[in-house]
Amino acid sequence: MPDFALKLGNFQFKDLEVPESIPFGGTQKLAMHDLVGGTRVIDSMGAFCGPVEWSGWLLGKDALARARQLDDLRERGASLLLQWSEIYYAVVIRDFRADFQRAYKIPYKIVCEVASDLSKFAGSDAGQSIDRQIKSDAAAVTDMGSAIGDGALSGLIDSANSAIDTVASFANAAQSTLSNVLQKVTAVRDRAQALVASANSELMKVATLGGILPNNPVAQQVAKLNGQINSALSLPVLVQLDRVAGRMQTNIASVYKSAKHVVTAGGDLMKLAAKEYDDAMAWTSLAKANPELLWDPLVEGVKTLIVPLHKDTAGGLPNP
Repeated sequence: MPDFALKLGNFQFKDLEVPESIPFGGTQKLAMHDLVGGTRVIDSMGAFCGPVEWSGWLLGKDALARARQLDDLRERGASLLLQWSEIYYAVVIRDFRADFQRAYKIPYKIVCEVASDLSKFAGSDAGQSIDRQIKSDAAAVTDMGSAIGDGALSGLIDSANSAIDTVASFANAAQSTLSNVLQKVTAVRDRAQALVASANSELMKVATLGGILPNNPVAQQVAKLNGQINSALSLPVLVQLDRVAGRMQTNIASVYKSAKHVVTAGGDLMKLAAKEYDDAMAWTSLAKANPELLWDPLVEGVKTLIVPLHKDTAGGLPNP
């Protein structure tokens, strides 16, 4: 049995499909200028992730079906979330090769090109960092929503803020809690994008400034001019609001997708915490992420438990 989970999109690798190792890393693009006198100037162009590739064995009666499922993902060429341990990337499958030996035994090799590294908050203070980022962005969205003055948008922002305020730590929140916040933020983006489309449509209708024509009534001309001015003023604010809300959406989704799932038959949360975090007192992290356990450290029967990426700092003290 593999000792870490590997998932690509909705494809969960299992048993010998999971390799013994997965290399990762990349390069720093450099522009080098050799000057007279032996002086060299090096400009950093940015960090780029190298391709992630591994190989394994597809075994069993569904080996061929699973090989074809992976090949379908390659054919689509869509961006997929690649996740293992504390690492997750947005990738596109560049190459997938399966060697049909038997219908039940198919070795494979896969190469993924990394579009972006989503492991933004790795580190001991990752939970605090993402909390600060999300709440800072929420405050910025609130200010921009007030400036726009759309009642429906303001209501959705208030609803999202209420959901965010209930989360003590995003890194240790239950999946259901993260899903609720994500839905609220998505609703804010949907409304902002609808308003952007409306403002664009209003500005695209402009044939003359304010519809000022010799025979148009003055009141009609003033109303059209006012609408055009409001659209022109609100459009950049709406676009920025959508971008900030999109960053919130990405950050929350990164936590939501990074959670590890562990199947356990009986046992207790302290032993699992000692295994996952090297700290038995971090069992409270597991209890928070699995509210169906009702803060009981003893696990009865076979259950699939969510293991957050980072442990909390409760020191083993329950806080239902």
